Amino acid sequence: MAAPKKGRSASSQSKPGRSLALILIAIVALTGGMFASGHTTPRLGIDLAGGTSITLTAKNEPGQPNAINKTNMDTAVDIMNRRVNGLGVSEAEVQTQGSDNIIVNIPKGTNSEQAREQVGTTAKLYFRPVLALEVQGGTATATPTPSTSTSGSPSPSASQTGDKATSSSSASPSASASATSQGRPVTDALKADATPTPSTSSTPAASASPSASATADAATAALQAKYAALDCTKAKVRAVTGDGIKPSEPTVACGQDSQGQWQKFVLGPAEVSGTEVEKAQAVFDTQGASGWQVTMDFTSKGSKQFADVTGRLSQNQAPQNEFGIVLDGEVVSNPYVSTSITGGSAQISGSFDQTEAQDLANMLSYGALPLTFQESSVTTVTAALGGEQLHAGLIAGAIGLALVIIYLVVYYRGLSIVAIASLLISAVLTYVIMALLGPAIGFALNLPAVCGAIVAIGITADSFIVFFERIRDEIREGRSLRPAVERAWPRARRTILVSDFVSFLAAAVLFIVTVGKVQGFAFTLGLTTLLDVVVVFFFTKPLMTILARKKFFAEGHRWSGLDPQRLGAKPPLRRTRRPSASVDMKEA
Repeated sequence: MAAPKKGRSASSQSKPGRSLALILIAIVALTGGMFASGHTTPRLGIDLAGGTSITLTAKNEPGQPNAINKTNMDTAVDIMNRRVNGLGVSEAEVQTQGSDNIIVNIPKGTNSEQAREQVGTTAKLYFRPVLALEVQGGTATATPTPSTSTSGSPSPSASQTGDKATSSSSASPSASASATSQGRPVTDALKADATPTPSTSSTPAASASPSASATADAATAALQAKYAALDCTKAKVRAVTGDGIKPSEPTVACGQDSQGQWQKFVLGPAEVSGTEVEKAQAVFDTQGASGWQVTMDFTSKGSKQFADVTGRLSQNQAPQNEFGIVLDGEVVSNPYVSTSITGGSAQISGSFDQTEAQDLANMLSYGALPLTFQESSVTTVTAALGGEQLHAGLIAGAIGLALVIIYLVVYYRGLSIVAIASLLISAVLTYVIMALLGPAIGFALNLPAVCGAIVAIGITADSFIVFFERIRDEIREGRSLRPAVERAWPRARRTILVSDFVSFLAAAVLFIVTVGKVQGFAFTLGLTTLLDVVVVFFFTKPLMTILARKKFFAEGHRWSGLDPQRLGAKPPLRRTRRPSASVDMKEA
């Protein structure tokens, strides 16, 4: 008999326990991580857990240029994601489909009507004057604020757009003692904004003043209480900050400064709507030192409104010389102004990098785009229906697994122990990894993903069959089991790797070119294909090496599946099977 080759194969043959120990340690570690994370079951998709699926189609306004492009669609996805997740739905999925469709999948436990209103409307963008602001965290800080100037204006204020304005605030636990960046009481700022000007009414002051004053005091008290209770460091609080606020009313809002600290604002009524922004873009200042800037062009109506508000704000002290750019209730920027900005153009400069400037420009542009969405379809999947689908999928998987096991037991007999144990190891790894991927990357197990796992049963079993058949071929040639296993492995390994590579490549292509639920099928198929390679190399092969040393398999028991007589084996081979080259020459 030919002895096994020295080196790597001999080492793996003599110490297969190392590979088995390695994969068992990996299983224990992953299982421990699963229980430690608290996510002991895979996260279910909308078709299994139930929920609402909304398909939105972008439409152009009549007579307007085509605004449906990748940049605007991606911006819409970002805004809708913020909206639905603001409802407390961290598992909501928002993604584009094709060039003009957006799919929104919202799991159960959410008000679907509210979600439809949130995702189906155009972004609400407003310019509001800042009445007061406070940095959250309990420590007075200096916060750089972007500046706003006229675009291309030769005025001194325009030439200083790259400078930083510094504002600080004292965060006091008492609402009445809370101060703005200049130390002005918040209550005074609110009352000053709520006090009606003499020109607002022609009614005699004696009859109108008490009623107006009482109304203003009540509104101020309500807003003051809301401001005192606002904690912008909490995501759930930020999500509902701007709910139900009309543009004509003052409000409170949250935003982040350039250092990433949360700030809470008191904002006056909206002075300019985002629909008045005709164009916004990120540009780099090649002539000065301002770096990345955001330029804005307003409509004729917006130009007048913007000139009025900046002229009024420029006469105030910080932070009452700032205006908040509010998108869906969140302050995305709060630049200060030092002079009235006329001419319909303005630029925002500060410590922007390219990404920040482009993001702000996209937000400003989106409020003015003639891009609306129409509901193409709304599908409601009940939890009961999802449970039935999952039950049916599990039954189908169990039937497929049972058929594979029956085939292995009937055809391979004792060898089926190796195959069944390998399938169980593969199933445990797949389950644990899917449970961990849910909170890690948001992977959700949907019906197509279940189908991918069922298909993977056949792929995994195919790898075992290739290995077993190569071992049987070696036995038919007259070799005993131990050398037959080691000789069969290199040939079977190449076939298994090529087969799994083709399956993984198909899964990768399918994942890249498709969207939505089909990606779940591709992802599961690719994952299980990779796990098949791991299981075959680190479990099936070492286990087969160990069993080859056992008498039941080594002597070819009739129930082992390796009986030489049943396989039609040739007489045992001699150690030297080939004549030497010199003998061949003599015989020739």
